[in-house]
Amino acid sequence: MVNLGTDEIVKYPFLAEAGKYLNDKGFSLEQLGTDPDLKKIVDMAFERIKISTEGKIYSSNIPQSDSSLPMEVFSFLIAVILLKLTGMNTLIRRFSLAEARRSERFLEKDLSNYKDKTKEQMALKIMHDLFSITIQKQGDDFIIPASNYLKHSINFYEREWKLVNRKMNNGSVFLTSHETVRLVRKEIDLYISSKIYSASTPEMIVGFQEYVNKLRTLAKKFEVKIVESSEYPPCIKHAIEILEKGENLSHSGRFMLGTYLLAKGQQVEQIAPLFKNAPDYNEKVTLYQLNHLAGKSSTTQYTCPSCEKLKTQNLCFAIPECDNIINPIQFGRKRV
Repeated sequence: MVNLGTDEIVKYPFLAEAGKYLNDKGFSLEQLGTDPDLKKIVDMAFERIKISTEGKIYSSNIPQSDSSLPMEVFSFLIAVILLKLTGMNTLIRRFSLAEARRSERFLEKDLSNYKDKTKEQMALKIMHDLFSITIQKQGDDFIIPASNYLKHSINFYEREWKLVNRKMNNGSVFLTSHETVRLVRKEIDLYISSKIYSASTPEMIVGFQEYVNKLRTLAKKFEVKIVESSEYPPCIKHAIEILEKGENLSHSGRFMLGTYLLAKGQQVEQIAPLFKNAPDYNEKVTLYQLNHLAGKSSTTQYTCPSCEKLKTQNLCFAIPECDNIINPIQFGRKRV
């Protein structure tokens, strides 16, 4: 693991072990909750979380004197404790992303620090130790193996991130300092959130309850309730109409109908009668096929095809209400 100097621990506080750091500095959580002179640290921690919920990045002037450094680090560590006491995942997700973006700025700045090579080397070491990325510097470029690049850029869909559009040489990809750091934003986010989730939750600390209550109230703003309609999507309605008319429904249409209704919680015995008017209806065969789709007679439980797949099979009969869905299962769901 990276050995941190005082400067780095302020910029990348998620690399510190909270309990050890507090003990090393001679503080306890009880002191932070009850000492009026230390209350400003808890205030700062609360503000750090609040800012993250607004989609902003916490920033303050990095103090130069060692005596003031703990304020920056403590505010992060206490923020983690407040998040654990609050127990709201929505706050943890927003906080970890904001802190990842904050650390991005420092990593990029350190990678571009031509005057102080130690900062550049420390940034490279952090990325190597945390994310197993081997980076070499050549002029203004940062060079990483194509295998590393593909692993970390897999969720980037913009054209410029496609390997075919990158400058390459001998199996390595050339990046700017900004691109190098952007490549690991998701990993930093996941690293921070995993540290928070894995941290033990302390008993409620005297003086912290007020902050926890405020954060729980704040989290309610981000609660999303899903209202689901009982109405079938048009593709399913069409399939049922075909069967009710006694007409033949294609194999892919039967597969869609069966997997959709199973996903909606219906039992095989409830679904089978829908097929009784099919020209080739056979009760035993129908029950066998539905049980197969449900994973009862096989090791695989099948899922409803995507809207894109259904279009290729001429099974899509989209209406305006189908906008912004990618699978019939999502039809009728609304956020309120």
